[in-house]
Amino acid sequence: QHGEVRHHTCTSYIPYYRMRLQLTQSLTVLLCCLDVPIARAFSGAIKRSSAGRDERHVNMMLEGCKNNRCQMVTTDRTSPSASALSSTPAKGDIISTNQNALQEVGGQVLSFLSSLGVACAIMMTINGFGSASTVANAADYGSLTDEQKAVAEAWRIVDNSFLDRKFNGQDWFALRQDAVRAKYKSSTDAQDAIEKMVGKLGDKYTRYLPPAKYQSLVNSATGTLAGVGIELNIGKDGRVIASDVEGDSPASNGGIRPRDIFVEVDGQRFEKGATPDEVANRLRGPEGSKVGVVMERDGKSLDFILTRAKIKVSSVKTYLSDKAGVGKVGVIRIKSFSGTTASTVSDAIAELKKKGAKAFVIDLRNNPGGLLPGGVETAGLFLDANKPVVFVVNKNGIVDAQETLAPGIDLDDPVVLYVNGNTASASEVMTAALKENGRVTVAGEQTFGKGIVQTIRELSNNYGGVAVTIARYETPKHNDINKQGIPVDISVPECENDDAVSCLPANAFKAPQEI
Repeated sequence: QHGEVRHHTCTSYIPYYRMRLQLTQSLTVLLCCLDVPIARAFSGAIKRSSAGRDERHVNMMLEGCKNNRCQMVTTDRTSPSASALSSTPAKGDIISTNQNALQEVGGQVLSFLSSLGVACAIMMTINGFGSASTVANAADYGSLTDEQKAVAEAWRIVDNSFLDRKFNGQDWFALRQDAVRAKYKSSTDAQDAIEKMVGKLGDKYTRYLPPAKYQSLVNSATGTLAGVGIELNIGKDGRVIASDVEGDSPASNGGIRPRDIFVEVDGQRFEKGATPDEVANRLRGPEGSKVGVVMERDGKSLDFILTRAKIKVSSVKTYLSDKAGVGKVGVIRIKSFSGTTASTVSDAIAELKKKGAKAFVIDLRNNPGGLLPGGVETAGLFLDANKPVVFVVNKNGIVDAQETLAPGIDLDDPVVLYVNGNTASASEVMTAALKENGRVTVAGEQTFGKGIVQTIRELSNNYGGVAVTIARYETPKHNDINKQGIPVDISVPECENDDAVSCLPANAFKAPQEI
């Protein structure tokens, strides 16, 4: 009759609970959320009244979804008195004046909680149950093994923040129970269980990250790696290629070029179907160690011996070009977005203008995204104040409308955004913001279509981490581009020329008032 609390965070099932108990004995109850209907826990021990409220009643509140956290139930502690026993119950009160009924309530609640096996305690102190108080602990967290704790921690991270509150139709709480109760022989078994559990959510972006993969992502985010300085991607034939080579890196100094195809790394061959992560794991190693690499270029195999070094990843590259009918064009290639991208691009614009740039190309090809704020702030460099940039919608449907706060540094020069099918996520946020505000021309190929946002959380005890989809976003015109992408204004076939400007037609360069 009162609804149902499904799992321990109580998200998306009940907005609020208020129940009152009038008791003949002193009662203190602490409850976590139950995976049973509340009314069932008190069946046979309750009745309702429609009379007016009396403040002397014992009050019990269970606040389920407030702030997405389950609040504890507390009761006032009152001494039995004649006035309390004869007071008029308030509307909606749950009333019991029978000690056997009270004992039944306590027994059923204890039974339900202990059957759940959650890390949650119930404490009942009722004068008249005998001389002893009843204290029960449900699934003492301290009794779990390290492997079981890792599984429980991963479940909790996903449960707290995952965007799809239906959990892909899974009984998410039951999955937790089964996974935590399982016996694991090793940390590898626990990692496999986490991967399997998270995989049931049906979201390829919500995934378990083993320790090596998690550390790789951390290194990428901080911009410091021990490797050879190659950016990896999948080529047209499905093989892993060097999509870019860092300047003054072991790879660059050794002679590896963009678009070279990986054949073998450190003795392991890579065929069609291999992933960039697999190749990257072989390329990385201790600083100063050597790695053998076999690359294919124009149908020929080339052997390289490279010495691994600390690599400082530069996410922004710039150069000056020329276009007939346009003049000098500043090219800014953004490989991914970080917290410093906007300031770096701002400096690049100023420097290119000093060199005579009258128009700009922002090359976002093969940019997988990165940090969302980086894309938002970089878009703001080209927009006037109070322009919508993106609407971020979280798991509760709450919309965070992000807009520019001040005028950008370039509001008038022609700007072309150059994109392709691997332009995704934060780079699509920037693309949509500038396109729908009428600031740029978008050229190239339709973008990837990733309109959701992830966060990465570390697991304790070196168990890696978990990437979780926590929000989705809408463009300034409230378009949802997830799995659809952003159409271009001018279609440009794939171009392998190192100068992006040479790939673009002159009519792509339009001042904002001409768009």
